[in-house]
Amino acid sequence: MERRTIALGVAAYAVTAAALLAEFGRIWHRGSAPLPSEADDVLDAAASAAGETVAVAVSGYRETPRRENALFNLLASFTASFSAARGITYLLRRRRRVGPFRNLMIGRRHIHHFVPGILLAFGAGAAAILTDDETIEPRLALAFGTGMGLTLDESALLLELDDVYWSREGVLSVQITLAAMALISSVVLGLRFLRRGEAVVLDQAPA
Repeated sequence: MERRTIALGVAAYAVTAAALLAEFGRIWHRGSAPLPSEADDVLDAAASAAGETVAVAVSGYRETPRRENALFNLLASFTASFSAARGITYLLRRRRRVGPFRNLMIGRRHIHHFVPGILLAFGAGAAAILTDDETIEPRLALAFGTGMGLTLDESALLLELDDVYWSREGVLSVQITLAAMALISSVVLGLRFLRRGEAVVLDQAPA
């Protein structure tokens, strides 16, 4: 795998981890859990701060507009499915089965995971178009994001029309998927900026 792709992947996950740790530290500082310098038991204090962080995340998710929830679900399921697919496929190179997962063969044809990925994405997209119930959009976004992750993980195979998953050409799948992660993350952040701007500019504007 090319060094730049490895660097891109490490940077993407490192930034995500850093953001989560920063938010955890912020809530620990502002919350009711004693700070490490003040705590008798740092592990108990950390556990209490972690519980408050989870409570804040759940409350914020519930209070966030439905469309932002759907976009977050899309991003989270996309990232999780891509990461899981890469990890499981790597393990399957050395063993026959990983939990319930194994290489699926029909006759002499190998069924790649982009097949269920396309079915999931198409099914969720069609359901979103056909239904008038907007309350299910966040749940459909989970299925759509999972389908995207499974499909883009094998994008090089689809482009080359050959099984190049672990070859030099297969690096293209990783690059495309990481780029898509960055794009969706930017949209999520952009929506939050827009909502805050609306609160500052539009809500204070004279009628």
